[in-house]
Amino acid sequence: MSDAACSSRGRDTTVRRQACWQHYQHGADVGVRGIGATVAAAFEQAAVALVAVVTEPAQVAPTTRIDIACEAPDHELLLVDWLNGLVYEMATRRMLFGRFQVVIEGQRLRGQAWGEPIDVAKHDPAVEVKGATYTTLTVDQQADGMWVAQCVVDV
Repeated sequence: MSDAACSSRGRDTTVRRQACWQHYQHGADVGVRGIGATVAAAFEQAAVALVAVVTEPAQVAPTTRIDIACEAPDHELLLVDWLNGLVYEMATRRMLFGRFQVVIEGQRLRGQAWGEPIDVAKHDPAVEVKGATYTTLTVDQQADGMWVAQCVVDV
């Protein structure tokens, strides 16, 4: 599994703003980071980063949709609830997800994840994610206007 590059340069040498995800090392665990033009887009990309801990997200066919809803007093706790909702669905349904859509209204998140049942031969799962943690947890708008949503996941 590879970490996604989060910037690309156009011919005019300005950085094009795009949604993307990254991993970062944190001890024995893995940090997941989503970057997007909106907080919802950053949450979607953090979900892709979560799945990328387990398998290559592009290998997951979006055949089945799962709805996830959560509510929290701030964006940071909402991110942890969203990611833990995905971890729960992956574990109980024995599925992986490769496509996400998030709508955030105030303190409520409505999300959708599309995926398929785990196929060990196809997905070659690397590890099992146990849950999202509060370690390095942040959801913040950067100076360039892009949103960053990140935390460490326990593997």
